Amino acid sequence: MGKLLYVKASPRTGRSYALAAADAFVAAYSEANPDDEIATLDLFKTDLPAFDGVTVQAKYAILHGEPHTAEQQKAWKAVEAVIAAFTSADKYVFAVPMWNFGIPYRLKHYIDLIVQPGYTFAFTPEEGYRGLLEGKRAFVAYASGGEYAEGSPTAAYDMQKPYLKLVLGFMGITDVRTVTVAPTLQGGADVARAKRDAAMKEAAAVAEDF
Repeated sequence: MGKLLYVKASPRTGRSYALAAADAFVAAYSEANPDDEIATLDLFKTDLPAFDGVTVQAKYAILHGEPHTAEQQKAWKAVEAVIAAFTSADKYVFAVPMWNFGIPYRLKHYIDLIVQPGYTFAFTPEEGYRGLLEGKRAFVAYASGGEYAEGSPTAAYDMQKPYLKLVLGFMGITDVRTVTVAPTLQGGADVARAKRDAAMKEAAAVAEDF
């Protein structure tokens, strides 16, 4: 029995193309793996701990081998709880729309919480960086209003897919499968619906042997 964590990074419930594709994946995965646990984390409905001055101080206290103050300990325990919920999963699903050429701010907040030394990656002068989540895999449903195909004149605007791929790989998650719904705006409603339907079908197919 495994555990799949579904991370929703869009607030547009019922209207999000990224959520539609990711939902199709999760439905097919659940059918193919009825004994697996599926946990859902809706980042726009979750009260994530702030990564503020106290939390940053707590992080650097660990890095410098210094004891936490009571305030720092409380702040860091909240971060550890978020990390533990993430690392307890074997597989991940992300629904990620493009916002201003990148990812939604709530997903960036989440990433800033979970990407921590000693928890999801390690570093030594001899080996450099090493991800600690090797062997886990992820599926990402992307959506964007425009098209930013690799090699196209607009490819440089896409900081959505390259960034998330880098972050996941940094944590050791290199088996990453994706579908993209694009364009959702510039081609008109009919094109968007066709792209969504194709992505949902593709996502469901990927889920069957994920």
